[in-house]
Amino acid sequence: MEALRQDDPRRFGRFTALARFDEGASAVRYVARDTASGEVALITAARPELAAVPVFRRRFLAEARTAERLAGGWVSPPLDSDGKPETPAGGPDPLWTAAGYVPALPLAEAIGITGPLPERALRILGAGIAEILSRVHAAGSVLQGLAPGTVLLAVDGPRLAAFGPLGAAASAEAGPGGQLSVRLGYLTPEQIEGKEVSAASDLFVLGLLLAYAATGTTPFTDGPAEEAARRIGGDEPELDGVPEALRELIASCLAKDPDRRPAAGTVAAELALEGAAGLARGGWLPERLAEAVAEQEARVLALEAPEETAETGRTAVTPEAPGAMEKSLEPVPAKAPEPEDTRPVEASAPPEDAPAPPAETSEARPPAASAGDGDTGEDRGATRFPGTASRPPRTDRATTQLAVPRELTAPPGAAPAPAAGPMPTAPPVDPRQPASAHGGPAPYPAATLPAGAAGATGFGGPGGGPMVSLPLPPAPAPTPGPAASRRTLLTIAAAAVGGLVVGGGAVAALGSGDTAAATDDKPAPKPRRTLPGQAPEPRWVYAHPASESSPLTTAVWRDELLVVTSESQASAVDLRTGKRLWQRADAAKGQAALAAGADLVFVASPTAFLWLSPKNGKVLHRVRYTDAFADLPGLTVGRLAGNSGPVIWFTGSHTVTVKAPKPKKGKKKVKDKEVVRAHFFAYDIVRREELWRTPVPAGRAPGTPAYRVVVERSADVLVRQDSTTLTAAEVKAAKGKGSLRSFDQKTGKLLWTKQYGAASPAAATVGDEDGTLYTAVGTDLEAFETDTTKPLWRVEGSDGSVFGTPLIAGPLIHTTERSRLVGAVERESGRLVWRRSTEVPGIGNAPSLALSASEKTLIASDAVQVTAFSAADGERLWKFQDIGSADPKGATVSASYRALTVGETVIVQRDRSFYAFPVA
Repeated sequence: MEALRQDDPRRFGRFTALARFDEGASAVRYVARDTASGEVALITAARPELAAVPVFRRRFLAEARTAERLAGGWVSPPLDSDGKPETPAGGPDPLWTAAGYVPALPLAEAIGITGPLPERALRILGAGIAEILSRVHAAGSVLQGLAPGTVLLAVDGPRLAAFGPLGAAASAEAGPGGQLSVRLGYLTPEQIEGKEVSAASDLFVLGLLLAYAATGTTPFTDGPAEEAARRIGGDEPELDGVPEALRELIASCLAKDPDRRPAAGTVAAELALEGAAGLARGGWLPERLAEAVAEQEARVLALEAPEETAETGRTAVTPEAPGAMEKSLEPVPAKAPEPEDTRPVEASAPPEDAPAPPAETSEARPPAASAGDGDTGEDRGATRFPGTASRPPRTDRATTQLAVPRELTAPPGAAPAPAAGPMPTAPPVDPRQPASAHGGPAPYPAATLPAGAAGATGFGGPGGGPMVSLPLPPAPAPTPGPAASRRTLLTIAAAAVGGLVVGGGAVAALGSGDTAAATDDKPAPKPRRTLPGQAPEPRWVYAHPASESSPLTTAVWRDELLVVTSESQASAVDLRTGKRLWQRADAAKGQAALAAGADLVFVASPTAFLWLSPKNGKVLHRVRYTDAFADLPGLTVGRLAGNSGPVIWFTGSHTVTVKAPKPKKGKKKVKDKEVVRAHFFAYDIVRREELWRTPVPAGRAPGTPAYRVVVERSADVLVRQDSTTLTAAEVKAAKGKGSLRSFDQKTGKLLWTKQYGAASPAAATVGDEDGTLYTAVGTDLEAFETDTTKPLWRVEGSDGSVFGTPLIAGPLIHTTERSRLVGAVERESGRLVWRRSTEVPGIGNAPSLALSASEKTLIASDAVQVTAFSAADGERLWKFQDIGSADPKGATVSASYRALTVGETVIVQRDRSFYAFPVA
């Protein structure tokens, strides 16, 4: 921290500035306090000379909105500003944001204090930042806000202080005519090749940061500065100093091919399966860093608002505690002498006899609006903190330049004219300098990129360079005037290469992506509160075509295909990539797909059993119900009751005519009757033959009863009839109690029908092979001996709620309630192991449960969200909510979520949208 300077604003709305926290290329951050409430804030105020540039203002506000949308977790929530800061006479309107102050050290400063971080701290650092990136990437955006100076280390975990290229800029310059040149500190292989950045670009920079935090240097620094681009694009990273357990993961982040880099969610899970917050419990910072953070907090708490003295007009500060601050006894020079080794030189020095370069005019090169030029501008009467002095000039060693030219005016629909004059080029740098202007060391030396790379040609600099695209959060476009439309062009160039025009317009935004038509000063809408424990980034997302009817059933085939049936067809999605492979109209309205042997997909359609090729969906075998069940004409096959290996169980019904008996003499003839006959079937889908059938009572009209297999045992199959298909006579006879039927495995013979306690016909029920039945009774969950109906134990539920269908997993049975409570109890004793809430308000249907293949993660799905828990102890891992219909004019999606687990993936479905999330 530093004392306030003479020209620093003293008030920001309700906040009074206390001290300078730090400064970057585009903004200065202040520690400030609300004198009324005592609330301490961190103010980010744009530099006045940049705030005067309209395109900068829009970008600044766009990044501020990104920070608002990310608020929560490792991003400090924004604070209400309630006003404007002081405006200098004749100056532009101030541009600033406020966030809650969290004591923290920039990563670069932390490495300077204690050196490389230990492995556990690296894991927490990387997991926390990856969790933020995962949230950004899930909305289709790219962050580009990572740098050693924008990643902060707090006592409870990492924080992020920049939310786009402006916040992470190494330097920024305001040029003539509204031009803006911003240089960034990091360059990725795809940028060198002239390709657009993507989510994978953030992962490359994350790999650089983790390598830097692990070693104190970055993996591409060795070698001549002029070859930096070649090393980034072609050399393998130097990771010998990285802990062995993390080396492979960091190397994968630094892969040259973006497609080979892991997703942010994957990185977060590999670094800290329990999440960064869980791993950081009990402290995570080395002792020296923890002390430095505590010291910073104490100094901030001791600060008092500076006052203007009548005699000198200077700022005076009275410390609250003795020794908290001391008055400087010597005047602070307006400009420190510039050391010889900080004077800028070209990355590739010219020979001594080379002609001198032409002098640059102030018009061609405007003054840089960045720190590190040696001019601190500190107030001579300011209070200086112990151990601090005016900022020494430091060399900016950025590697990427982003130039935003002045706004161009053209008739509506016309292409923008080229900017007049050359754009500002990146200032030359000294490759010997180890530090960047803002926030610590640069990732690698600046370099002159080879001319003509990626087929680009440049101007305004000594060489050519690749044209790179760095997506920025969208900025509101200026309101078109009556005679012209205005457009902002985004232009980007590599380090030490000036003014390469690459394309215009803003790109994807975090959230809805709607383009605002407001003025620069219009406040952004309040963001929706984000949920803690964000879901990992999906491996892929599949959207069922809007031109087709909505999915009816979804099933996983042999861990390879996701088979989706609808009214019009069945289609298959590759579980590895999320790409649709085929669709088949023959399987329209089909039931869930099953594996029929090693190479066939079985689907039960309304008229036939189908066996499809998994490669192209071609029908290889077809068994029509009229042929397979010729003695049951007009058979209607109901939904599948269950399956085990090659055997499926289902119900079916058909209508027969019962002839009326011959009337007695003198009596009127009675009409024949139409009677529904129902059967319960077992069928082998590999051998394609019926195993047995047994008559069962017909259900409610149209007559096919719906059965569900509760448990398959060695000797019998226990089934329960869906209460909605019970006839009125059956409901009356049951007297409010449900029953189970037992059918012989080999013959299908009905063995017995039993009732269990006061369990209702609609009560959720499941059983195990050991002879125990678990069913909801009132608000409780009870266990019974299956064969004797003897009660074994009872688990009390929450008031006014009922249990849903439980899920058996080894020695535990996982429970779910309408009150949105999910838990686990011991199967043998009924002892409650854990119980947690999904935190969904209100009472609806009990969440449906699914368990990952490893049985480590429990997935609870309801109409509002999907929640992942640790199956062992109930720790909430993450939550996921789909945004619903992407079309503003489309119907609101109200379908419940559904989860299917396969291997290390859970497929989450909501209507037409499918997400493949990694799970443990």
